[in-house]
Amino acid sequence: MANRDLMTRTNQGRTPTRWRDNDFSPSTFQRAMDRLFDDFFRVPATFETFGGTATNWPSIDIKQTDSEVTVTAEVPGMTDKDVDLFVENGLLTIRGEKKGEQNDRGYSERWYGQFERQVPLPTNVDEQHCRADFHDGLLTIHLPKSREAEETRKKIPINADTRH
Repeated sequence: MANRDLMTRTNQGRTPTRWRDNDFSPSTFQRAMDRLFDDFFRVPATFETFGGTATNWPSIDIKQTDSEVTVTAEVPGMTDKDVDLFVENGLLTIRGEKKGEQNDRGYSERWYGQFERQVPLPTNVDEQHCRADFHDGLLTIHLPKSREAEETRKKIPINADTRH
């Protein structure tokens, strides 16, 4: 809700005027505050869909050590059979579907449907020796680093201009 929604306007909505005495009645004020908080805490793009798939789900953690990159994804209520993993051209793709339950009698905020999440990987990941573990709704993908790719890395010297 924008500030303009809280202001009383005249002259075809162009000129803001002062609040009238009855603009802050308890019920009007309560509705305005409810709208403000509803707009502020609206579910973010995490669960918005594009083309029928969730764009930023599942939530992930990425950790990198000298020997591997580890990606951990939260996929509660799913099994290893509900998820597919692919590593190709420097991208890790996590794809799957969380199947819904019939909820004919009530209200649900739980999310169901197809998802796909792509994670860019460093160039030194050995795509042939990746593995994954699934335990208690956490999918952990281990992506070992290649020694050859690390050895071909070259440090570029930086020449600083000493003149000011």
